[in-house]
Amino acid sequence: MDKTTKEVLKNMDPNHAEAYVSFNEVQKSYDGENLVVKDLNLGVQRGEFMTMLGPSGSGKTTCLMMLAGFETATSGEIMLDGTAINDVPPWKRDIGIVFQNYALFPHMTVRENLAYPLEVRKIPKSEIDERVKQALGMVQLEGFRGRRPGQLSGGQQQRVAVARALVFEPKLVLMDEPLGALDKQLREQMQYEIKHIHENLGITVVYVTHDQSEALTMSNRVCVFDDGVVQQVAAPDVLYEQPENAFVAQFIGENNTFVGTVKEASNGHCVAEVQTGESLNALAINIDGPGSRTTLSLRPERVSINPEPGSCDNSVQGTVKELIYLGDHIRARLALCGQDQFIVKVPNAARHSHLIEGESVVVGWHSEDCRALDAPA
Repeated sequence: MDKTTKEVLKNMDPNHAEAYVSFNEVQKSYDGENLVVKDLNLGVQRGEFMTMLGPSGSGKTTCLMMLAGFETATSGEIMLDGTAINDVPPWKRDIGIVFQNYALFPHMTVRENLAYPLEVRKIPKSEIDERVKQALGMVQLEGFRGRRPGQLSGGQQQRVAVARALVFEPKLVLMDEPLGALDKQLREQMQYEIKHIHENLGITVVYVTHDQSEALTMSNRVCVFDDGVVQQVAAPDVLYEQPENAFVAQFIGENNTFVGTVKEASNGHCVAEVQTGESLNALAINIDGPGSRTTLSLRPERVSINPEPGSCDNSVQGTVKELIYLGDHIRARLALCGQDQFIVKVPNAARHSHLIEGESVVVGWHSEDCRALDAPA
């Protein structure tokens, strides 16, 4: 996928473009009373890598299963390439699926596992051999075609599962937490491999995970779920830098929060007073105006310890409670503004080597980096 295509996908608004995959007012209930998916409206563009991200029970996997045809929508319409697929059985949807447990046939060789979806589609044998060869080359397993799944490592089995989902050239590929069973190092390696396969083939992928790092690493856009409701849909950098509500800010990446009361609000900015009396400046993103409660959100890497005087429009006194060395940075935990879990990521540079646990420091940040969001219920 070229750079121009990536930028188009990143900035595309599904409400103003013909979506390749779309959920229109989709709801799902298992008992007829409680909705696990509520009024889902979501568009996925052709060639896009869309990740559905959320905690367990948020509805993301249910949405994937409805798209695959393994669950039926209680109401609403699901479209694929301009056609409603609510009543189309799974095997006729032309969708490739990768599961967390791989779902490979244990009695078949790698070659036979990849050939199976082609054989049921009555593809000629000569073409099957060529497609299997190409698919194995794509996941770098050319020399493993004669092995059975039990003779492969977890990472190799996952590569076979990815190749099998792609070998019949489906309209859409769905991935349901496919890396959850792998160790950390292998999981990160597979993230990059799947990302590169997507970019090279230009396929449309809908990916489900609860792992925020996977979502940020691999996706063109991320759809964040909570309690069956979409909280925000955006490119990874926008989601991290510009969360629209307190849930997204807290769920994506590490985040410092203050609960306070809005005192002033004008021109997109506000001043909020926290419980210990300090007044903090922030961007007014999701507030109800003066007198309302708000959650101030601030990323740890946006904070400075002992900044140059006057360089930050927010400046408070704090006490260093804990220092943890993490190689490229030091994770400092401070007590300030009535809380003792305020985190600062301090670059591992010579000028910060003097930090000592128990000392008093000045902590500063810019109002442009602090977002005033909705208050906790």
